[in-house]
Amino acid sequence: MKVMIGLSGGVDSAVAANLLKKQGYEVVACFMRNWDAFGEGDILGNPTINNAICPQEQDYKDAQDVADRLGIPLLRKDFIKEYWDYVFSFFLSEYEKGRTPNPDIYCNKYVKFEAFRKFALKNGCEYIAMGHYAKKVDIDGVSYLSKCLDQNKDQTYFLCQISQEQLDSAIFPLSDITKSDVRKIASELNLVSVKDKKDSTGVCFIGERNFKEFLKNYIPAKEGDIVDIETNKVLGKHEGVMYYTIGQRRGLGIGGVHGITNNGWFVVAKDVKKNILYVSSGDENELLFSTKSIIINCNFLGRKPEEGEIIGVKFRYRQDDKPCKVHYLDEKTIELTHLEKYKAVTPGQIACFYAGDLCLGGGTIDKVFSDDKELVYFI
Repeated sequence: MKVMIGLSGGVDSAVAANLLKKQGYEVVACFMRNWDAFGEGDILGNPTINNAICPQEQDYKDAQDVADRLGIPLLRKDFIKEYWDYVFSFFLSEYEKGRTPNPDIYCNKYVKFEAFRKFALKNGCEYIAMGHYAKKVDIDGVSYLSKCLDQNKDQTYFLCQISQEQLDSAIFPLSDITKSDVRKIASELNLVSVKDKKDSTGVCFIGERNFKEFLKNYIPAKEGDIVDIETNKVLGKHEGVMYYTIGQRRGLGIGGVHGITNNGWFVVAKDVKKNILYVSSGDENELLFSTKSIIINCNFLGRKPEEGEIIGVKFRYRQDDKPCKVHYLDEKTIELTHLEKYKAVTPGQIACFYAGDLCLGGGTIDKVFSDDKELVYFI
């Protein structure tokens, strides 16, 4: 069977390609270029990026070195337009609304597991593979997405929006291997270009950069007031409400305030139209805790959660799964009853559903309530 693997120039996809070869697959690699890091040559006419540039060409050279050492062909394919149309444009529109989206989830859904998958099929490949830490299991002839062995690296949260068809055509070579073993294998294979390479961070395909400065190329910064939501007192200034996340504590620039005991300040709401960032004091502020949430545009994998079922829900990546009870409002809208009060469940972000280690999909957090009173995070 022929498999196309997305070879990124990093250590995970490199070792994944080697594992596929060892398992007897015919492996073809492809380096995806999804962002024009050079700015001035942007075929879509987008603003020039003058700050730190993601070293895509070095990544390509590293991917080529890995392909040569493993003895597999390497293709190169641009998905710049698809990334802009389906990932980055949505990313910007959500930031303009004051929300904090996760582009990696939509990059998987629309680029890595869709545009890339179609490219692989056109090139005679039956399956696609990536360097994701996730697992696919078969239960009664149905493919399920499952947490992987190394749960510290598990990336099922970022895959909860892919379709059943996309999952069926995917292979996850790193499902039963730890990150430390990946590094060890890369060293044993003497993959010199990637064996000690730092893991990628930052926005998917855009890379690591000064995020505020990067966003200013697309959404002009606009200074506004930071206001205590309980007293309406102005405590300081912010550069733009889009730069802050509900529940955020660090980086607010608020020192001691005369006459107020400093118990730590948290972002509790944003008024995008008036450009006001609302904060409140205290580690366990009730404005951040919810008892119910509405999840819309739900995508299901393997099976749908049953009415009344108690499932695990991850409201943010690297957060523990939180037990919630399911109630359907319609086919793709779920009301979740939180079995405890959960902190900073934020509209616009993704809720990922689990039954044990099985990922059953996920949807977008639309509304959040505390004892049937809606928490208004975005004014």
